[in-house]
Amino acid sequence: MKFSPCTGDCTSDKKQCGGCGRSRDEITETQIITKLLVEHLVKYNYDDPEIFLENITTKATKRSKNAQKK
Repeated sequence: MKFSPCTGDCTSDKKQCGGCGRSRDEITETQIITKLLVEHLVKYNYDDPEIFLENITTKATKRSKNAQKK
């Protein structure tokens, strides 16, 4: 499945958003993850948050691929 980012055309009348097509559960979980990442960035006040996020992206992608192989 490909990730479908928010399009700004949100609808709330179904189990899936009519704008991006993601399920309500997926949207909620993504919002929670984003909130946690922002809280971490604020807590540690990194001068280079983009480096931290690139590192998280690399690690999460690698771990996801490894988990899919199992």
